[in-house]
Amino acid sequence: MITNLKLKAYGKINLALDVLRKREDGYHDVRMIMQTVGIYDQVDLRRRETPGITVETNLSYLPVNENNLVYQAASLLMEEFQIKEGLHIKLKKFLPVAAGMAGGSSDAAAVLSGVNKMFRLGLSKEELMKRGVTIGADVPYCILRGTALSEGIGEKLTPLPPMPQCQVVIAKPGISVSTRYVYENLHANDLRPEQHPDIDGMVDAIRSRDLYQVAGRFGNVLELVTEKKYPVIGQIKEAMRETGAINALMSGSGPTVFGLYANPRAAREAYEELRYGRYSQLAKQVYLTNFYNNPTR
Repeated sequence: MITNLKLKAYGKINLALDVLRKREDGYHDVRMIMQTVGIYDQVDLRRRETPGITVETNLSYLPVNENNLVYQAASLLMEEFQIKEGLHIKLKKFLPVAAGMAGGSSDAAAVLSGVNKMFRLGLSKEELMKRGVTIGADVPYCILRGTALSEGIGEKLTPLPPMPQCQVVIAKPGISVSTRYVYENLHANDLRPEQHPDIDGMVDAIRSRDLYQVAGRFGNVLELVTEKKYPVIGQIKEAMRETGAINALMSGSGPTVFGLYANPRAAREAYEELRYGRYSQLAKQVYLTNFYNNPTR
């Protein structure tokens, strides 16, 4: 019997993000290239005899009840399979919060996978993904992980070949962005053709394992809203390019920005400049990492 599990909930970036239209149900149809990166939250699960779900986190402002996605993920499976035992979830956050890196969705995905394993529910990855979308549109991808084309509201996933490795510098300014605000102010149905990123071209570049062609096709239509409201996003992108990034882009609805570096020394220097040096006023959190393409947990 498994009584304890330690899990890693990896963050993601969007190498490209396009919004096709706003649907009648209020959701948006999207096409995105998703990529897992090597920074993660720690999720520890502990089985208890006492019924119920309890949550603790290292951040005092995060909810520890049904308003937390990890609670919702555990409750979803425990209710469906009528699990009478209890579960304690200890969540240690390292990924930036409300930052466009799917931290909450990845935490929920880790809990779904962990509960499935701990209580021997026998669900496949595909079955977990079908349940995960009821919690959040990014949860299925966070179960899949790696490099993938995401369509629909984010639940239709096509795995792609792994991205060629490079260094990734990630920087989050000291602001948080409401995803709802960004989508409500995008006016997706009014976008001009040239404002949409070349998703198909990026897929071809990924299949060709051409890092420079991928970076040359960066695009995120949500920057039209978020960068306009928060000019610091553009300033971080420019700082990354000045320090040797092949290209830089905002992830998700923001405000996190990432840059890809083919030169490890340039990436280290960029990290130092953004964290301690001449660009340190732009970002509150800075990370130096790479792509994470191992789909196993």
